[in-house]
Amino acid sequence: MFYTIEQGHPFRHNPLSAIVTPRPIAWISTRDQDGVDNLAPYSFFNLTAYDPPQVMFASTFTKPDQDRSKDTVSNIEASGFFCVNVAEHAAREAVNHSSAPLERGVDEFAHTGIEKTACEMIDCSRVAQTPAALECRLNQVIDLPGENNHLVLGFIEAVHIRDNCIVEDRFEITTYKPLTRLGYQDYGMIEDTFRMSRPK
Repeated sequence: MFYTIEQGHPFRHNPLSAIVTPRPIAWISTRDQDGVDNLAPYSFFNLTAYDPPQVMFASTFTKPDQDRSKDTVSNIEASGFFCVNVAEHAAREAVNHSSAPLERGVDEFAHTGIEKTACEMIDCSRVAQTPAALECRLNQVIDLPGENNHLVLGFIEAVHIRDNCIVEDRFEITTYKPLTRLGYQDYGMIEDTFRMSRPK
């Protein structure tokens, strides 16, 4: 089949999020101006550069109690910082639970029962048992075409790695099974990996 974006698709649900898969999940923690921690998952997320190391994520919805976007973006714009916690299969229920549209000022760590600990270089909490966490400083927020579409770019300032995820001098993803976002209400986890050398 073929369709243009202008004419629209014939499905009940948009297939694009099922086509562009799997996507890593950034479980992003922030802190608001009143000192309340926020935690929410974003699957429009990736590493964007090595030197200096940078990440990006996109927020595509808004909330009735925020002027623009969601709590995460509002907190980042106010504080200039955020932490990306790696989402793992073992935490899938908590990751999903933290996506609930709670009122501004609710601590999602407490709401989901996730243990938190302080970041080292930014004024923000992180998930205590996450396989890895990236403490980030805001580079810029770019408003994308369309309503409530915001691209957040950040510099990685510091990295936390859980000790049992280091195997033979490598950060080994098969030690924790990364949680990935698929289309619709579907998720996946990475268990098997293989290596290929790039051509010279």
